[in-house]
Amino acid sequence: MDFNSAGLKKLGFFRYRQLNGSGYILTNEVGDYCLLDSGSLDLLLSGDLQRLTSQKYDELRNFGIIRDRHSLDRLARKFASKNYFLERGTSLHIVVVTLRCDHKCTYCQSNSRGLREKQFDMDKETARCVVDRIFESPNRDIIIEFQGGEPLVNLETLKFIVEYAKDKNVRANKNLAITIVSNLSFMNKQILRYFMDNDVAVCTSLDGPEHVHNRNRVASGARNSHRNTVKWIKTINAEYKKHKLYHRMNSLATLTKFSLKYPREIVDEYVRLGFKEMHLRPVSPFGNSRRLWRKLGYPADGFIGFYKKAMDYIIELNLKGNAFLERTAAVFLKKIITDRDPNFLDLRSPCGAVIGQLAYYVNGDVYTCDEGRMLASMGDDNFKVGNVFEHTFRDFFDNPVTKAMCVASYLDDLPGCSDCAYNPYCGICPLYNYFAEGNIFSQAANSRTCRINSAVLDYIFEKLQDKRIREEVFLKWVER
Repeated sequence: MDFNSAGLKKLGFFRYRQLNGSGYILTNEVGDYCLLDSGSLDLLLSGDLQRLTSQKYDELRNFGIIRDRHSLDRLARKFASKNYFLERGTSLHIVVVTLRCDHKCTYCQSNSRGLREKQFDMDKETARCVVDRIFESPNRDIIIEFQGGEPLVNLETLKFIVEYAKDKNVRANKNLAITIVSNLSFMNKQILRYFMDNDVAVCTSLDGPEHVHNRNRVASGARNSHRNTVKWIKTINAEYKKHKLYHRMNSLATLTKFSLKYPREIVDEYVRLGFKEMHLRPVSPFGNSRRLWRKLGYPADGFIGFYKKAMDYIIELNLKGNAFLERTAAVFLKKIITDRDPNFLDLRSPCGAVIGQLAYYVNGDVYTCDEGRMLASMGDDNFKVGNVFEHTFRDFFDNPVTKAMCVASYLDDLPGCSDCAYNPYCGICPLYNYFAEGNIFSQAANSRTCRINSAVLDYIFEKLQDKRIREEVFLKWVER
C-alpha cells in the first residue's frame, strides 16, 4: 500500500469493521456510518483520496471522515446533541415498595419473599423521604417506576408515593411520569380505576405463549399465571381505549434456555394480544438465575441464533403490513439513522448508573441502578450510594462508587471498545462484569454482552443494505 501524506492529513477520526461478505462499515465519533468495499477502504487508509469515486468522496466528507471546516462544525453540534443526557441528572427512579411476591419465577432477580413477610415492605415515612430525594434531581423529566417483589402487595405505600409525588410536582412543575411493573396477580377494577385516574402506566411480564410463560413464571397455588396476565392485558388496553388515554400496556419478555426453542411462537403471542412492540431480553445471572444458571442460561451464540430467527420473522410480518417492532433493534436504529439518542440506559457511554437511574430499596438504601439493588438482595452491598434519611441527592452523585461506575462504563477508555466500529451505539454494564468476573473494570470486549451486541449490530447493518427493509421497516421504526 502506497501512502499519500497529503491525503492522510485530510482524514478525520473513524473506526471500521468488516461485515460478513458485504464490505466494511465505517463509523465516526457521533455514529454516522458508511459502507466501503475493500478497494475503497485501501484507498482511504493510504490517503489516495483522488481515486475514490466522487459520490464516495462526498459521502466521506459529509461524515467528517474526510475533514473540512463544514464537516467539523456539524460533528461538534451532533456530538453535543447526542450526549445531552450527561448534564441533565437522573431521570429514572426505581422504587422497590416491597420484596413480597406470590410468584416463584425461575429467573427471579430480586430474591422475592413470601406474602407473609411484611418486614420487607417500605413504610410511608421511608416513602416520603424517597420522593423528597427524587425531586432533588435537576432533570426536568422524572419517571417513578414501581418494582418489587410484586408492588401491588404494598398498595397503600404505592398510593402514598403517587399522591405525594403529584402534590410536590404542583410546585416543582416537572414532566412527571409514573409506571408500575406488575405481574397483575393482585389487579382488580378498583386498582385499575385508581391508575386510570392518576395516569399510572402499567407494564407486565409476558414470556410468550402459555406453555412458555407458565414454565418461566410460576404462580403460587397452582394458578395459571399466563391466563391471568392475558386477561388483564386485554382489560387494561380496553380501558385505555375507552378513556382515550395515550397509554398502551407494555410488556417484557425474558428469555430462558427453554424459551429459545420458540422464536415465532413468542412473537405471535405478542401480535395476537395487540402489542405493537416487544423487547427480546436475554436472561441475566442475578438472583435466582445464578443458582439455576445451568438450567436457565445459555452462551451468547444461543441468544444470537434465537434473535436472528425472531427478527427475520418480525421483518417478514412488517413487510406484510403488520407494524411491529423489536425494541433493542429500534434503539440501535435511532442511534444509527437519526441525530437523536433514545437515552436507553443500558446502551450509553457512560452507562446510566446514578447519572441516569437510581434504585430505592424498601429500607431507604439507594443503589446505583436496578442491578445494584439486585446484588444487594444477594448480600452484596458494594453498589450502595447512600440512604434517603442520611444523604441528599447530591451525595449520591459525589459517592466514589458513582465515579467508578462512570469510568468503568466509558467506552473510549476501555480496551477493545475504544477502537470498535460499534462504539457510538453500544454500552456495557459494569455490574454484569463485576458479577461475572469480580471486577467492574473487567475486559468488556468479547464478553457475553459484547458478543450479543456486536452480532445484533452486524445483523442490523446487513439488513440496512436491503432497500425494501430499510424503507418499509427500519425507517418507520425510528419515526415512531
